[in-house]
Amino acid sequence: MTGSIYMAANGALAYQKRLQVLSNNLANANTVGFKQDQSHFQTYYLSEFLKRDTPMTTDRGVSQAPSFWFRLNTYTDHTQGPLKETGNRLDLAINGRGFFCVQTPQGIQYTRNGNFTLSADGLLITPQGWPVLGQSGEIVIERQSAFTDPQGHDFLVDQSGNVSVDGNIVDKFRIVDFENSDNLEKVGDSSFIPRSPNMVESPATDFTLSQGVVELSNVNALQMMTELIEVHRGFESYQKVIRSIDEVNSKIINEVGGPQ
Repeated sequence: MTGSIYMAANGALAYQKRLQVLSNNLANANTVGFKQDQSHFQTYYLSEFLKRDTPMTTDRGVSQAPSFWFRLNTYTDHTQGPLKETGNRLDLAINGRGFFCVQTPQGIQYTRNGNFTLSADGLLITPQGWPVLGQSGEIVIERQSAFTDPQGHDFLVDQSGNVSVDGNIVDKFRIVDFENSDNLEKVGDSSFIPRSPNMVESPATDFTLSQGVVELSNVNALQMMTELIEVHRGFESYQKVIRSIDEVNSKIINEVGGPQ
């Protein structure tokens, strides 16, 4: 295989992975608290790539490969999404930096999805049924009838995260942040976990909470559609290059390399 077809195949593969990233973003354009993934290409010279990944054996091996290689890297964009007023007092949104803490069977997970509800036991929970954590543990609302009060004065959450029922503070939301949120790993349902056990959470300081509001996905659907079209065309271009190179190689083998 010639170096040219190596490069074209590598380019097509990178565009295919980028297509998957964009498709996932677009599929979650209406998912509350979802954070889009971004991608970028990084170029490596072949000498670096072989030195790091595979031993260089013969000159022939080098001549059959491109002089450089590029890899697609992805990262999560934690930019805040737009806020939408719902009127549901169990819906909460973080303005600024920080994450809600959620207790799951796999341990504590972190999310910006404040689309909460109430369990039969009076626990504040996620749509998946996991308890939302406060400073004292699971947030318990003893008087469930408070949520049906038409005046809306019984259950309140202030901007600092204090939870009060009938004017009495019962807990405070545990809002945390990380020094480098880029190192958080997605685990589904708009939730994250640290990639490394060395990552330590700290109390968030630069935030306010809004009640009756949710944070929407930070995906710009129009932009994603535009990029999808661009990437699809780029992928098709690489496919055409691969076919052209293959046809040239076949012609050389059949016409030039055949019996004289």
